[in-house]
Amino acid sequence: MQKNQLSNWSMTVALAGFLFGFDTVVISGANLPIKELWNTSPLFHGTFIMSMALWGTVIGSLMGGIPTDRLGRKKTLFWIGILYAASAIGSAVAPDPYSFSFFRFIGGLGVGASTVAAPTYISEIAPADKRGQLVARYQFMIVFGILIAFFSNYLLKGVGGGIDWRLMLGVEAIPAILYTLLVMGVPNSPRWLLLNKGDEEGAKSVLEKIGIKDISQAIQSIKDSVGDQLSSSVFNKKYSLPLTLAFLVAFFNQLSGINFVLYYAPEILERAGLAGKESLLSSVSIGVVNLVFTFVGIYLIDRAGRKQLLIWGSLGYILSLSMVAYAFYSGASSMFLLTFILIFIASHAIGQGAIIWVFISEIFPTKVRANGQAWGTGTHWVFAALITLVTPIFLDADQGIFKDNPWPIFAFFAAFMVLQLLFALFMMPETKGVSLEELEKRLVKE
Repeated sequence: MQKNQLSNWSMTVALAGFLFGFDTVVISGANLPIKELWNTSPLFHGTFIMSMALWGTVIGSLMGGIPTDRLGRKKTLFWIGILYAASAIGSAVAPDPYSFSFFRFIGGLGVGASTVAAPTYISEIAPADKRGQLVARYQFMIVFGILIAFFSNYLLKGVGGGIDWRLMLGVEAIPAILYTLLVMGVPNSPRWLLLNKGDEEGAKSVLEKIGIKDISQAIQSIKDSVGDQLSSSVFNKKYSLPLTLAFLVAFFNQLSGINFVLYYAPEILERAGLAGKESLLSSVSIGVVNLVFTFVGIYLIDRAGRKQLLIWGSLGYILSLSMVAYAFYSGASSMFLLTFILIFIASHAIGQGAIIWVFISEIFPTKVRANGQAWGTGTHWVFAALITLVTPIFLDADQGIFKDNPWPIFAFFAAFMVLQLLFALFMMPETKGVSLEELEKRLVKE
């Protein structure tokens, strides 16, 4: 019963990841129809239509540590569901690009805050030997949401004439409302109850429900881990190593080009010679591969470890991105291109995709975990927004090396994955199977 409760709670909270994945990718199906409907410039389209949600995500992730600490992980997750629902409905009925951008921004706030609150919550209720798999459920739900968004876009393409893109965006309100209701049934994090509210009895109750055998020892271990850090800022020099590790993992995640591929998959595939409907169907294959290899990543994360997965993923990135760049440069067939895009997606799923939320959520001490998570996820989303803002300009370039051919973009991403491989080999510590309190002793300077 205790095992089932832990599984149910972690899966419920991980549903925030489903909405994250759906919200992130659903715009890919609306990208071209919106561009034609409102006839905006490439700069406006990139700055507002496509990346406004990401700028909301930046703010949501950077500021998400505040409500996660003050309101609690649970209440923050509840309000995240409200933001998702409001964004879906508002975007679907928006009469102009300005109101559309506003509601996409609202959804972005939810995405950003969820990347702080959800992994933080799950990492704090999970035992050390299962923490990787349980937190990685958040990533699984992200890619499941991505798959469903691609599939939903494909099914809704052409439905209702010119309003199909509105249906693509509005359907997200259904899972958003369901998630909001379900998250009301999870308990507060025991570590948050103990350290932020001083509620030792409440913390003991939750620890008992999740199957902790020696509750008194667990309570004392959490108390001891805090020590003199009760008023410590996450930017204290003692946290320099966790801050650096979180920054680099998040930085390299986006410099792989993953959001660029997911956001612009239909357009990229159309440039490779696939028709509009075919490109959306091929986008579904991206979602399927992402889901399948996320299962592989979740299976391996507590076996092979975070470090090994990132090494394997980096090697796959370097190969696939180089080949995609070559495919565009040489004019190779669309199937050749699609094959290596799928290899790229698989590499991401077992590497960065599997480890990022787990790794960032476990390398900071409990008292500064929410703000440390905000630092890492904020870095992730700042670079995601910058890349999404800039790439439409290169995609639509009418002169220079980018004219009608995005191969330099993929070559650029491949070069950064070489640097990620070096980071994984020589700097990244292994965290599998280590308690949060023991990790603090290893990574925090006294």
